[in-house]
Order: sequence, then structure tokens, then C-alpha cells
Amino acid sequence: MDTTSKLALILNDTDVSAELKAIALKVQHQERITYDEGVYLYKNAELGYLGVLANYIREQKHGDNTYFNRNFHIEPTNVCVYDCKFCSYSRLIKEREEGWEMSVDGMMEVLKKYDKEPVTEVHITGGVVPKQNLDFYSDFFRRAKAHRPDLHIKALTPVEYYYIFKKAKLSHYDGMKYLQEAGLDSMPGGGAEIFHPEIREKIAHDKCNAEQWLDIHEQAHKLGMKTNATMLYGHIEEFWHRVDHMERLRQQQDKTGGFQAFIPLKFRNQNNQMDHVPEVSVIEDLRNYAIARIYLDNFDHIKAYWAMISRQTAQLSLNFGVDDIDGTLDDTTKIYSMAGAEEQHPAMNTQELVNLIKQVNRKPIERDTLYRVVTDYSDVVFEDELKPQYYKLPVIN
Repeated sequence: MDTTSKLALILNDTDVSAELKAIALKVQHQERITYDEGVYLYKNAELGYLGVLANYIREQKHGDNTYFNRNFHIEPTNVCVYDCKFCSYSRLIKEREEGWEMSVDGMMEVLKKYDKEPVTEVHITGGVVPKQNLDFYSDFFRRAKAHRPDLHIKALTPVEYYYIFKKAKLSHYDGMKYLQEAGLDSMPGGGAEIFHPEIREKIAHDKCNAEQWLDIHEQAHKLGMKTNATMLYGHIEEFWHRVDHMERLRQQQDKTGGFQAFIPLKFRNQNNQMDHVPEVSVIEDLRNYAIARIYLDNFDHIKAYWAMISRQTAQLSLNFGVDDIDGTLDDTTKIYSMAGAEEQHPAMNTQELVNLIKQVNRKPIERDTLYRVVTDYSDVVFEDELKPQYYKLPVIN
């Protein structure tokens, strides 16, 4: 049964509440749901209902297309001046002997390892240290572009930029413009966590606030850059904090239109100061993806990081609003594994990603960072291509 028919069943189901039917009708008519309706979904909507609505929107926007890219990560340091309670990755300045701090030459060595690989993007983010300042990154961006002009540089978050620009005594706009001229192409979505100060003060009290995070993205959008947005969920926040977070993003997107993808990030509780907080279930992961797809009507893409949530959950997410599962990674990131993510050594080649997507009857599309199609793998058959698999949702006690 197609998604349109499934949506019609919901609208005619006498067991579905009037409130849920009203939301389903809005989805059918491509109308925006309200903040209160977003909270209502979190509190009252079952997974099956949310999957129908989110999948309907996903297929209206993208059909069966599922995007990925060939990328690698450079993490310049895991030493950080900030003390985020949820972070398993960073080491404080006083603990820097346990971490690493790369030089520009060291970063260039990593980049050059991929000279013969058909990667399209380098993703750069890490901790915040004084010596990795404006000159440090502008030097690297220039050298990277001189060495490989076609490689898209997606680098740093507002957390890093806020610190760098403050030290350099530059406005957010002037700082972003300076680094864009040095070779910066776009910005990832990290550092958003939860915007509401009630939660942000408890988990990330000493780094940039929501207004500063949003303003740096706004300045990037003014310069024509595309960026992503994230939300760290599944810790001490309430449902309404999640909706408040997405509402601020939705308003920002109405204003600038520069966000490409929204990426819910699951809180993982290993090796951090919040290890007493239990992780949410896979069911809640899928509910969260689905509600994000329903709420963020002005975002083109909802992305799931397969390395964080596992390959199987990533496949499941493709029926709950997700249309992008990130990239090949090649074991170049430690951010997820140090927090206890499912993939301790995250690496998948293109063939594995294509097979992963095909196994759940979606169309694998290799994209570049700006979602331009590089290769449509829908009709490409590898010799050892895996047969379709159909996963059942796990039983959550």
C-alpha cells in the first residue's frame, strides 16, 4: 500500500483522535503544524501513525531517493576550553596530555591521503583551543584549496567560530566572510544541542548561546553559504524543549532559507559527565526523526548519521522521514565512537552504502555537499550485491 493510501486510512480511522486527524489533514494539504501540535505529537502519537505522516512527506519531497556522499573527517583537536557535560570526545585544557592537537601541516597530511580517492567533501570539526585561531584555519583553508580546488570544505560549528571571532575581534559576518574568502564552502550543524536556556545552562553553560549560534548561521546564509542544523535529544530535556528548538530553526529558515538538512543527534551516555542518564530506545529515535520531518516543513532534508545509530536503525529511519544517511567516513571520526555509538570504527565504502539503501527498497543517490547528484546507483548492480532484507522493529521492554 502506498503512503497516500495509508494516510487516507488514518483520516478514516474511527480510533484515531480528532487532534491526530487534524494534524494528518494538515500534512495531506501541505500545511504547517503549530508548536502545540508538535508537543501533542510527542506526547500522544504512536510510531505507526508518525511513520505514515513522515514517510508521506519524505516521498512527496524525494520519492525513494536516499542520499549519501563520499567524505572524510579531519578532527583538528579533542582538547577544548569548554566543559559540556554530555561530551565524551573532548579533553579540557588541563587534561590535554590525553588528547591531540594537530598542526596545519598535520591536517594537510590527512587531506593528502585522499588525493587519489573520489571524495567530494572534507568535514572538519573538533574542540576549541586558543592556538587554532583565525589565522590557523584561514591558512589551512587556503592550502587545502590550493592543493585540491574541487574538494568542498565543510568546516567548524558556531561554537568554534564564536570563540575564534571573539578572539580576533571580528563580527560574525566579517569573520565568516574572511574565512569564506580563504576557502570555506559551508558549515555543519553541530553545537546546537538544545537551544532553550533551561537545558543549555545545565549541559553546555559556557559556550555560545542559542541566539549566537543562530546568528552565525544567519551571517553564513547572507554570504550565500549553505549550512546544516542539529539537535541533541534523549537526555534531560522534555518534549517541549525539542519542539522549542525546532521552532527556532523553522523561524530562522523562514528568514534566510540557508539550511539544507536537519540532523537529530542521539545522546550517548558513555565516558561523559551524564553517564547516569539512560539512553532512549530505538522506538524513540524513530519517533523523533518522524516528528522532525513533520515539523520542519521548510527543511529539504532530514539526515541520520548511520555511524551513530547503527546501520540497521539507519535503514529503519528511511521509513520515518529520513532521506539522507551521511557519508562513507572511512573511520576518520572519533566523535561518535568515544561516546559509545554503535559503530566503534565507522567506515563504509560506496558499495556498502548503496547495498544498505537498496536492501530497504530505496534508491541510492550519491550527492555532493550541496545535494547535486554525482551518481544515481539505482540501476547499478555490484557482483556481490546483497539480497533485500526486511528488518522488524526491536522489542523494547
